Amino acid sequence: MGNHIAGQHIRCGTSPAPNYGEAQSAESRSDFIHKMKVSLKKLRETRIWLLMIVKAGLIKPVSKLEPLINENNELISIFVTSVKTAKQKEDKKTS
Repeated sequence: MGNHIAGQHIRCGTSPAPNYGEAQSAESRSDFIHKMKVSLKKLRETRIWLLMIVKAGLIKPVSKLEPLINENNELISIFVTSVKTAKQKEDKKTS
């Protein structure tokens, strides 16, 4: 179980940064929004795997994971705000 979770966590946990890089090179605002949403999706998946690691007791003490969970939550908040802002600007442009 631990190896499966570790593999999944590595895949989704390393995905947001390159996806964010892709968003920085977006060809349009809607492309930027899409790529940011992909990063956000992977951040949320990473959060779930971190919480599963806590529930399964795979890392002890659990307090070692708290900074990672907190940083992940902060990144989710930043990405949500960025997507909302980009959507608002896109809506104003099409109005």
